[in-house]
Amino acid sequence: MFRAVSKRIGNNGFNSVRRSGFVWPAGGNFARNGCNRFYSSINQGSKNGGNKGKTLLVLGLLALGTTGASVLYQRSSPKEFLEEPKVKKSAGSKAFFSADEVSVVFVLGGPGAGKGTQCDKLVKNHQFVHLSAGDLLRAEQNREGSQYGELIKKYIKDGLIVPQEITIALLKNAMSENVKEGRSKFLVDGFPRKMDQAVIFEEEIVPSKFVLFFECPEDVMLRRLLERGKTSGRSDDNIESIRKRFRTFVDTSMPVVDYFDKMDKVVKVSCDEPVDVVYGHVEDAIKAKIDRK
Repeated sequence: MFRAVSKRIGNNGFNSVRRSGFVWPAGGNFARNGCNRFYSSINQGSKNGGNKGKTLLVLGLLALGTTGASVLYQRSSPKEFLEEPKVKKSAGSKAFFSADEVSVVFVLGGPGAGKGTQCDKLVKNHQFVHLSAGDLLRAEQNREGSQYGELIKKYIKDGLIVPQEITIALLKNAMSENVKEGRSKFLVDGFPRKMDQAVIFEEEIVPSKFVLFFECPEDVMLRRLLERGKTSGRSDDNIESIRKRFRTFVDTSMPVVDYFDKMDKVVKVSCDEPVDVVYGHVEDAIKAKIDRK
């Protein structure tokens, strides 16, 4: 599993810049740090040895390593060229909301699993606020004057995960607006999709109550998405983007589900049946979790 370096959200909610198709943390030190890791294990020779032959050999190896890193950088896709952070929380809580003030349920599942449909029913029956990470990103993409619109558009089209600084800032803003209006129960749909998103959100925004995970066969999800694509107008509802999204979900989102499952925070529901039947399973599965609040 890849490791991703996360950056704390700045005062304006966004703390990244775009360079050569990649999203780099502000400050521009990533490339240098990455290269240092790339060849840090190479023996650079003894300072007291004075052996010219060894020095030349080391310089040759460094040149080859740098060339290899350069080729990898140039050929890599816009997917984050980063390592994932160690999953551990800071000693002191710095969350924006307290867990007593706000309740967050993460809703995860593959593309086309039916997350949005089931969330709509939960909103109606349990007065949740439904926040779709995908909808928030598409709204920001289409917002006039957004400096992140084109970046978001490319990531969504390519089936990649939008940088966490953007997604978390959008969720934080939406939650804040609702809390001001007295609404404090949230279904966060389609998030977190990577380990760094999960860790940073729980540290800096609020710890989640549990994860509602919809299990669905890939062929069922594909059929649903292709049917939706006939009328949705979404750039990612096409066969090429759908395949990429499936791969991204398996590679980066399933480890998130496994992470929370180890903490006994995952409620799993099979969703390859009719909508109302699935919702009956949802109610049964989450009853104890909701009653506990």
